[in-house]
Amino acid sequence: MKKIFFTLGLALATLASSAQEKKFENPNSDARGYIVKVGDQAPDNFELVLQNGTKTTLKELRGKIVILQFTASWCKVCREEMPYLESDVWQAYKDKGVVLIGVDRDEPLETVQKFHKDIKISYPLALDPGAEIFQKYADKKAGVTRNVVIDKEGKIRFLTRLYDKEEFSKLVQAVDGLSKELIASR
Repeated sequence: MKKIFFTLGLALATLASSAQEKKFENPNSDARGYIVKVGDQAPDNFELVLQNGTKTTLKELRGKIVILQFTASWCKVCREEMPYLESDVWQAYKDKGVVLIGVDRDEPLETVQKFHKDIKISYPLALDPGAEIFQKYADKKAGVTRNVVIDKEGKIRFLTRLYDKEEFSKLVQAVDGLSKELIASR
């Protein structure tokens, strides 16, 4: 009897996964909604306008490890993950060649500024009107709470989706390894 329920549960999970995959509009997106993959050159044909008014680009940040954290103020899982990004990534590596920028999906400046203050993070948030930056990395129907780790040459080295403690631990390990590589190359 247990085997039947397990098989039925597995079949339902497979159907749900297939249905979820089909909701994406871009045929090049993976099961998590990414249209980029590890090893790809990170799309960099955009400007990041931060909540404090400063601007930067990935090209300007070349030579550093960059983490783009796609987020939004209404996202519960983002709010759960952000304190860990603050402490385990930003505070731990900001002086070791790592730049962490939250890219807030399609919200106005006032909302992004309030979100930044309310969530009590010190890493910057960038505006993403129309989710244009997001759509360079993931299908427009895919959700936020995702991190893209980009190495000093601009290649994608790690991708996350949602907040999973085990995956987050691997993200921190990846950042640590890249940071050590960066310091050794100087």
